[in-house]
Amino acid sequence: MKFNLKKVSIVILFLVIIIIFQYLNLKSYFNIDYIRENQEYFYQIFADKRVEFLIGFFLLYIVLTTVSFPGAAVLTLLGGALFGVLWGTAIVSLASTIGATLAFLSSRYILRDSVKNKFSNQIKQFQDNFEKNGKAYLFTLRAIPIFPFFMVNLVMGFTAIRVRDYFWVSMLGMLPGTLVYVNAGKQLGTIKSVKDIFSIELFISFALLGLFPYLIKTTISYISMKIKLAKFKKPKKFDYNLVVIGGGAAGLVTSYIAATVKAKVALIEKGKMGGDCLYTGCVPSKTIIKSAKIISYLKNAHEYGIDNCKYNINFTEIMQRVKNVIRKIEPHDSRERFTQLGVDCITGKAEIISPYEVQVDNKIITTKNIVISSGASPNLFPFEGLEKVEYRTSENIWELKSLPKNMLILGGGAIGCEMAQAFARMGSNVSILEKQDRLFSKEDIDISIFIENKFRHENISILTNKKVSLFERKNGINIVQYEDTRTGTSYSLEFDIVFIALGRKANVTGFGLEKLGIKLRNDGTIECDEFLRTNYHNIFVCGDVTGPFQFTHMASHQAWFAAVNSLFGDFKRFKINYNNIPWTTFTDPEISRIGLNEQIAGQAKIPFEIVKYDLAKLDRAVTEGEAAGFIKVLVRPNTDKIIGVTIVGAIAGELMAEFALAMKYNIGLNKILSTTHAYPTFSEANKFVAGEWKKAHVPTKLLSYVQKFHAWKRS
Repeated sequence: MKFNLKKVSIVILFLVIIIIFQYLNLKSYFNIDYIRENQEYFYQIFADKRVEFLIGFFLLYIVLTTVSFPGAAVLTLLGGALFGVLWGTAIVSLASTIGATLAFLSSRYILRDSVKNKFSNQIKQFQDNFEKNGKAYLFTLRAIPIFPFFMVNLVMGFTAIRVRDYFWVSMLGMLPGTLVYVNAGKQLGTIKSVKDIFSIELFISFALLGLFPYLIKTTISYISMKIKLAKFKKPKKFDYNLVVIGGGAAGLVTSYIAATVKAKVALIEKGKMGGDCLYTGCVPSKTIIKSAKIISYLKNAHEYGIDNCKYNINFTEIMQRVKNVIRKIEPHDSRERFTQLGVDCITGKAEIISPYEVQVDNKIITTKNIVISSGASPNLFPFEGLEKVEYRTSENIWELKSLPKNMLILGGGAIGCEMAQAFARMGSNVSILEKQDRLFSKEDIDISIFIENKFRHENISILTNKKVSLFERKNGINIVQYEDTRTGTSYSLEFDIVFIALGRKANVTGFGLEKLGIKLRNDGTIECDEFLRTNYHNIFVCGDVTGPFQFTHMASHQAWFAAVNSLFGDFKRFKINYNNIPWTTFTDPEISRIGLNEQIAGQAKIPFEIVKYDLAKLDRAVTEGEAAGFIKVLVRPNTDKIIGVTIVGAIAGELMAEFALAMKYNIGLNKILSTTHAYPTFSEANKFVAGEWKKAHVPTKLLSYVQKFHAWKRS
C-alpha cells in the first residue's frame, strides 16, 4: 500500500486531539451540570472579554464538531444563554457547519478511496441514488435528529457532492435543531439533561421537516402526472389490468407473469409470437453456428486420429435445419400456449391512443396499465449506393438459397463476428470491415487479439480502421469503396453479398408514441426511470426498445419488474438492477463476460488485481482438443471479491454461470476454491483460477514459521 504522508499527518492530528481530550479529562467540562454551575462565571468572562470569548467559543465549537467529540450540544445551550437567540443561532450554525464540512473533507480525503475499493458495488449504487436526490437526502439526514452527526459527515465523504452544496444544505438542515437548542439555552437553569429539550411532538416535527423535500417532490410529481393525464378521459371500468405490446421475449415474460398473478392481461402482436430471438436472432444463429462447428470438426478430424474424412456441405439442408429447429421451439412461444396460460393473445397492429386506450385495427380496448416491448431492428446506415447491391441483415439472411462465394461483413461486434466465422467455415470467403482499430472494441485488447488470430487462422480477412465510402455495381459485380481512417487511403473490394451488423435501433415508430409525447433518449430508445416507467407512470417499457443491454435474458429480467411494478406499484415498487448481467458471444471459442473488464475499470479509475488461468492447463480442455482460451478475473486489491470476469473458451457461457452466482451473492474466490468440482470437467477451470489467486496471496511469513515448525518436528 502506498504511504501517504498527508493522510497519515491528518490521522495523527486527530489522534493527538483525542489523546489530549482524554488525558485532560475535558469531557467533564462539557456537561450541563458544569455549565449550569458556572453560568455566572461565563457571563463575567464574556462581559470582560467579549471579542476574545467569541473567537474562542467559535474555534472550540469547530474543533469539537470536526473531531465529533461530545459536548457540542452543551456548547449550543451555553451559546443561547450568553449570546441570545439571534446571535447564538448565527454563531453556532456557522461554526457547526464549518466543523461538519471539515469532518466531511477529512472523510473524503482519508477514507473514500479505500472504502470505494472495498465496497465498490455498494458505493456505486449509493452514489447513483445520491446523484438523483442528493441534496434532499442530505437535508433529511441533517434535519432528523435520529441520524448521528459524525456518521452523516463520514458517509457523505464517500459521495461526489460538491463542498459548497454540502455546506449550505448542511447549514439549512441543521438550522431548526440549532434554533431549538439555542432557544433552550435561555432557560439553562431549568434544564437538567438534553431530554428536557426534546419532546415526542418536537421530534415528529423535525422528522416531517426532514421529509419535506421528498414530500414536495412526490407531491409535485403526483400533481404533474395528474395534470398530464387529465386531458385524457379515464374509463370508469377497464377491460384489462395490463396490455402488453410486442410478443418477443420481453412481452411474453411480462404477460406470463401478469397471468400467473391472475391479472387480466392482453398481449398484442402483429406478427409471429416469439420475436426476433426465435425467428431472426438467437435461435437461427446458434443453429447455423452449430452446423459450422461440426464442419470445423470434420476439417480437423485428423487431429483426433480420423483420416480421409470426406464430407459435402449442403447449404440448403443447413438452412432447412435452421427452419426445423425454429419449428420445434415455436410451440413454447405460441398463441395457443399463452392462451392456455391465461393471456388474451390479440393479433393485429397496436396503436396507443391514450394512456388508458390501445387500438388494435378498428377495436379500442381499455387498460389500467400498458407495457411497451416492441423490440429493436437492425440499424441500416444510409450508405451511398447500398440499394444497388445485395445486402442482408439478421432479419433476412436466413432466406439465402445458396452459399455466397465472397461475403462482406460490416461490423466487428458480436453478430458480425458470429456470422463471419460461421459462413467462413461453410466455405465463403469472408472479409470483416470494421471502423474501430480492432474487433470487439468494448472488450479488453487481449480478447480482440485472441479472436483476430483465430479468425486469420481460419482465413477470415480482417479490415480494421476502415470506413465505407460507397457501394456500387459494375459489370454485374458488387463493389465497396472504403478508406483507411488513419491514412485516408482508398481501397475497393468485390463481394457477392454484404451482411450489415452495425447494431440495432429501437422500434419506436408507428404505434402512437409520437402523439403521446413518450420521451426518447439520444440513442433512440424509450426513456424510463428505475421502475421502468416512461414519462406516463402507467406506461412501462422493457426489452430492446429501452436497453441498456439488448439481450434476451436482459429482456426477461426487465419483464419481471415491468409486470410487478405495473400491477402492484400502488403498494410497492421495485427498482431495476443492472449489476451482474452476464453475456456471451458464440464465436468459437466463445467470449463471455460479467461485470468489469480491464478497459472499463481503468477508465473508471477503479483499482483491481488480475487473476488469469490458461485453459491449456485444464485436463478436460486438452482431452477435448479445446485448450485455446483463458479465464480472467478482476478482484478488488488484497481481497478475493470478484468485480468482473471475462472467459474465452469452448463453453465460456456455461462456465460463467458460477461466477454470475458468486457475484450476485457476494461469494469470493476463496469459497469457489473450497467447492468441490467434478473431475475431469471444464468447470474445474473456475476452481483453478481461484487457486491462482490463492497462490498470489500466500501468507509467506506464516509459511516460513510453518517450515521451521516442520524442521523442528524432524529434529
